[in-house]
Parts: sequence; structure tokens; C-alpha cells
Amino acid sequence: MAVADIYSKKHRWKIVLALIGLVIVLITMVYSMYLAEKLAENEEQKVRLYVQAVTKMAESSEDPNGSVQQFDEGLSLELSIAEELLSSIPVVLESETGELIGNGYGNERDYDQEFLNTRKKAFIESGKLVIEGTGYSRYVYYDRSRLYNLITYFPLVQILLLSAFVGLGYVVFSSSRRSEQNRVWAGMAKETAHQLGTPISAIIAWIDLLREQLQGNPEQLEIVDELVNDVDRLELVADRFSKIGSLPKLESIDIYEQLEKSRVYMERRASKRIKFDFPKNNEPVFVKMNVHLFEWVVENLIRNSLDAMGGNGTISAVVKSESNMIAIDLSDTGKGIPLNKQKTVFQPGFTTKSRGWGLGLSLAKRIIENYHKGKIFVKNSKVNEGTTFTIKLHKA
Repeated sequence: MAVADIYSKKHRWKIVLALIGLVIVLITMVYSMYLAEKLAENEEQKVRLYVQAVTKMAESSEDPNGSVQQFDEGLSLELSIAEELLSSIPVVLESETGELIGNGYGNERDYDQEFLNTRKKAFIESGKLVIEGTGYSRYVYYDRSRLYNLITYFPLVQILLLSAFVGLGYVVFSSSRRSEQNRVWAGMAKETAHQLGTPISAIIAWIDLLREQLQGNPEQLEIVDELVNDVDRLELVADRFSKIGSLPKLESIDIYEQLEKSRVYMERRASKRIKFDFPKNNEPVFVKMNVHLFEWVVENLIRNSLDAMGGNGTISAVVKSESNMIAIDLSDTGKGIPLNKQKTVFQPGFTTKSRGWGLGLSLAKRIIENYHKGKIFVKNSKVNEGTTFTIKLHKA
């Protein structure tokens, strides 16, 4: 399966899961709104029953028939039941004379005129519900119960909990996946270094034999010397692979000097039509790095640039100081990276070449960010104009 297909399917799964989560939240919100509406109707009915009980109690005290006492006992029971129903609903009643009485605030505050007047004003200012009655309950101001508020806030709480759960799950699984990937990378790299050791040793033996046979032939010996340089390079590559998974030793190195070494090595192996524009070492700037691993990163970026330019163009480097870090911009005039690919270039397996594993930039990212605690990213890129990668390392 092509790497692009893998990333495409991964992206589609993320969209599907996000849509499922959104549907769950919407269903919860709709159901919560339904429950809140029913609860509001129920609370309004309780308040109206309370108003009726208070009104009847007030009217019974003015009954001229002499049967007030027995009638009052029935009304008192009705009022007690209504007050019990309203135990969770804050209510303020206003009589025709302007006197206030509360329910649900406690024995002392239920008759505290100053407190109740404050609550009444708060109800009016916030547009709380008002029911009109008669007598002592001419106006009844009431608020929603705590249960109603909890139901209305439930979708928000659910969204926050779901977000926290997803975030925690993402962190845990990402950490687990990175740890597993690191073990795979380290194992593969060490095995590669081990496998390189045998042919390198054999090549060194053959070179020694050639050197003996070509004594007195300086032109041929010059070729042997170049072979020795390339074998030395192979040994360096094997050494780099052997260090993957181990904590590398960081040293204080002049960044200008190190970039110049990479330039010299790569320029000899590039087309004569490729121009290298690297900064001169006027004053040394020291950064914390592992030389072998950093060389690997820079050479990998330069090789990618050479492939992107097709044997003709310019590769340049710019060094900038940024607070406690040094930024190195490596640019080329190649074919560039499409915008939709710039976030995936560092993922394992991503490559635009017909051959290759697509591991170079992924390894470069691990070397810079995991081992050097720095940063590496695509600063900018335009199709058919070129690309700039930025590496940031800590100052020594």
C-alpha cells in the first residue's frame, strides 16, 4: 500500500471519529434541552400551586362565615405541601402592600425584607419569571432550581470531560507509540551498523591489497586514496547508526566550521552546475551538538535538495542568533514541497522518490529534537521555486 494511501486513510478515520463524537454531543444536548424544558414546566406548575395555596390562605382569613378555622387547617396542609414542593426553587412573594416573603432561603432570610428586596431586584434585572396572583401573592418572582441549572450545563460538562478524555488518550497513546517507534528505530539502526561492519572490513582488506599491487603507479594510487576516503565515510555512517537509541555526547562546536565541512564533502559529490552559498566563519558561534549526528542531518537535507534541483541550482545556508538558540536555514532552488505535504515530510515512509524508504527526514527530526532538544521544520516552500528547512540548536 502506498504511503499516501496510509496517511489518507488515517486522516479519514480521524474525521469519522470526530463526526461520531459530534453526533453524540448533539444527541446529548437535544435530550438535555428536552429534560430542562419538562423540568421548567414542572417547576412553573409547582409555583402556581404555591401561589394558589397562599392566595386561598389569605382569602380565608377574611371569610365572614365563621368556618374559617376548619378551612384554614385544610389550607395550611395544602400550603405546607406546596412549600415542600418548592423546597428547591427560590421564590419571593410580594403582597398588595409591597411586603415580601420568601421561600427556600431559610427561616431567617424568608422574612428578611432587605435580603428579599435585593433578590427581587436581581430577578427583575435578570428577566426572571414572574407570576401574578392576588392578595399576598400579587407578584411571585422565582428562579430556576439548581437541578435545572445542572441539566442545562450537563452538555458543556460532557464536552469538557470528553475533550479531557480524548486529550489524555491522545497523549498516552502517542507516548506509547513514540516509545515503540524509538525501540524499533534503535534496533534497526544498531542491526544496520552491525551488518555494515563485515563488508567494510572486507573492503579495507581489498584496498590494502590494491595498494600493495599498485606501488609505483601514482595515478592508480590516487584512486585508492579516494576509495579509502569513501570507506572512512562508510565507517562514519555505521558509527552514526550505532549511536541511534543511545544518549549522544553533545560538545561545543563552531556551527560555521561544521557547516563548511559538510559543504566541502557534498560539493565534491554534486554536479558542477550546483552552486553552494554558505556563510564564512568571521566569528565563531558555538552550539551544543554531536558532530557525527549533525553531519548526518545536514548531508541528508543537502541530498534531498540535490534530488529536488535535478543537477542545476543553488544551495545556501544562513545562520541567525535567536535568544538562547542558533537557527540554521538551509535553502535550495528545487521543485519545492506542496503545501498539503509539508506537515507529513517528517513522517516515516514519506518519500517522493521512486526508490528509497522515506526515513531520512524522520531520522533527522529524531536526531535534532530527541537528541539535541532542538527543532527542525519546513520554514517555507513553494512549488517550482524552492524550499527552506530550519534547524534550531541551543547555544553552547
